[in-house]
This record gives sequence, structure tokens and C-alpha cells, in this order.
Amino acid sequence: MASISVPRLLARGAVRPLCRPRPCCPRPQFQRAFLSSKHPSGFVPPAVEDLEELRERAQEFTRREIPEDVAAHTDRTNAFPNEMWRKLGDAGFLGITADEEYGGLAMGYQAHCVIMEEISRASGSIGLSYAAHSQLCVNQLMLNGSPDQKLRFLPGLVAGEKVGALAMSEHSAGSDVVSMKTTAKKVDGGFLLNGTKMWITNGPDADYIIVYAKTTPDAGSKGITAFIVDTKTKGFSCARKLDKLGMRGSNTGEIVLEDVFVPAENVLGAVDRGVRVLMEGLDLERLVLSAGPIGIMQASLDLALPYTHTRTQFSIPLAHNQLMQAKLADMHVALSSARAYTLSVAAAIDRHHEAIAADDWLIPTQDCAGAILFAAERATLCALDAVQCLGGMGYVNEIPAGRLLRDAKLYEIGAGTSEVRRIVIGRAFNRLYK
Repeated sequence: MASISVPRLLARGAVRPLCRPRPCCPRPQFQRAFLSSKHPSGFVPPAVEDLEELRERAQEFTRREIPEDVAAHTDRTNAFPNEMWRKLGDAGFLGITADEEYGGLAMGYQAHCVIMEEISRASGSIGLSYAAHSQLCVNQLMLNGSPDQKLRFLPGLVAGEKVGALAMSEHSAGSDVVSMKTTAKKVDGGFLLNGTKMWITNGPDADYIIVYAKTTPDAGSKGITAFIVDTKTKGFSCARKLDKLGMRGSNTGEIVLEDVFVPAENVLGAVDRGVRVLMEGLDLERLVLSAGPIGIMQASLDLALPYTHTRTQFSIPLAHNQLMQAKLADMHVALSSARAYTLSVAAAIDRHHEAIAADDWLIPTQDCAGAILFAAERATLCALDAVQCLGGMGYVNEIPAGRLLRDAKLYEIGAGTSEVRRIVIGRAFNRLYK
């Protein structure tokens, strides 16, 4: 398959040297961050033209590889097109934030959001699986993996030869992750994992899964450890693939671990410090995922605008009706506001990459949660408006309006519900004013 060209961003000499940014606010003493970079080695923030070029390349990819018939088939059959992984890898999209030495593009979170938006615009299902692989798995390994772990796992994941996932949630531990029941018992040479994980995106297909389990069950949040699990290991199984309302084709499963042996060298981070691993990527996960509903909003407008300008009633196009104009205007404003919010937060994080690594700048938890909260809720409303704009045609399955609505709703539930995101924002304010 023909691969897309790499943006000019990788021509390092063409980018102006970065001045060391000043922290936006002092970091509270009780909130000492984990001293690690959140960006690839040698990272330079992208210029506007670099991001525009990257968006054009992503649009070329989706027009070629994820046309409407592929998106519809993915939804209808509830099956991810597995050949897509190698295509995404060949395009360079699976390693946006990974170092070049592992095959990545060594770009930042603005770039990741742009790619996530454009893939989700073509197919919400493929976009969600893409994010679970590239952000929840690949980026977690980049942030927390040892040099040996990165060398062993990242090249295959970045190339699309292997599929990645993250397993944290359980039947009784969704938003309340610390109440998880999965355990990891220390044995000679490693750990034995036992338990179940629920709602795991890419679970049925994954080769490697980052699994959270309790190594010291009585220690609460200080007794959880992250493990890199090879799904070919004896005792690992996917009990069932879930039949979901939306995001069909983003294969999601229930994972069972029965005395799954994980060698000590596959502990991600330190033993009993899994919450640290989790928190390293949680804000960034919310930020990148917020681009998913933005893509769905754009897809909703892609449907509604041409239809309302060609469909006539009472001898005029629907879009010449003021009530319809109000809906289209609201959709446009919601999309533009959400995109601006997400990209401004991503730009700030990219711009302050040196200060973040030096522990001089705090990634704004309230804005990472706020970006996905705003985008997710507006995406559902935009998809509803798209259905309404198309009228009867919006309610039949031969038109993707219904799929967009079903896909959009996931973002108000997955990766933290809207209610939890509001709590996260409130608690972030409480910490700042303690």
C-alpha cells in the first residue's frame, strides 16, 4: 500500500528553536509530578503549516482506506477490518508520539488529536480502536516503559504488526478503578494474574495488553501494579466479544485471566505504583480521545449541509428555512468551539514540553477533562441535529446519521463518564485553591 509522506515537521532544521517557557502557575507542593517527559526525544512543537499538511495527509488516507462503504460495513458486521492495522502503521499514524528509533514520528499531542479527529470523521469505530492502540497502549509504553520494554514491544505496535490495548475496568470497578478485584501474586520469576476485565477496547484482537492488577490488595491505590501481558500466554482468554449499541466494529471484550504468568521484566513502572502509571497518561488520554467526538461532529455536518441545501420543500431548499439555519449554526459553533478547545490545550502541552519534563509546568487536568466533556456532549447533540435535518432519511440505516448518533454517545460514557469528568474538574479546582 502506498504510504503518505511525512510532514515537514520532521525536518528539524526548518523549525525555529524553542524558547524555554515559563510555567503558567507554580505547582503546589502536594502535587509533585512524576519527573518524566511526556514527549518524544528531540521533540519540537509543530508549526501551523505542519499540522495543516498532516491533516491533509490524514484526509487522503481516510478517503482512500476508510470510505463510507468500509465504515458502514464495519458497523453492520460489528467487526474491525484487521488489515487496517498495517495500513495505519504504514501511514505512520500508530506511532505519532513514539520515538523515531522505534519507528514512530516523534510528534506531539496536537498531531495526535488531528489524526484522531480525521479517522473518527471517517469511522467512529475505527477511530476508537485507533486511540486504544496508539494512545492507551503505545503512548503508555513510551511514558513508562523501560528501554528494554520499548525495544521489545514498540516496533511491532508502531508498525501495525501487533495490536495493543489497555485493561483497567471491571464489572464492579468502572469509574471506581481502585476497587478492582484482579490480583497479581508474586511467584518465582514474576507474577500470576487472576481476574476479569470488562469493556476492553481491542480486547478480542490484542497481542499485548497493559493490565492493572492488585499486588497488595489491602493497600488501596498504593497496591496496584501495571503489567504488559502477552495474550498468547496460557490462562489468558477473551470470554466474549460485546454486542454494543454503537462503536460497532471497535471490537470490545471481556477478558479473563486465570493464573496468567507475567515475567518480572514485563512490570510496567514499579510494583505497587500502577496508579502512577495510570496518572502519567490519564490527562493525555482524555485530551486525545476528545478529538474523537470532534470528528463525529464534523461528519454530522458533512451529512447535514449538502442535504439541507439540495433537499427542497415548499419550493425552497431546507437550508433557507430559518429554523434549519439555526440548527446548522448551532452544529457549526459546537464543532468549532470543541476543536478550538482541544487543540488549544494540546498546543499548550506541546509548547511547554520542556517545562513539563522539568516539573515546572502542570498539565491542566481541568482542561483535559473539560475538552472531552464538552466535545462528547456536543457530539451527541450534533448527531441528533443531523438526524433531524435529514428527517425521514436520517432515521433509515442506509444513511449514516443513526450510526453517528450511536457512536457519539459512547464518548459520554467511556474513558470516564460525563459525571466523573465534572467531578475531576471540580477536584482540580479544589487542589489549586487548597
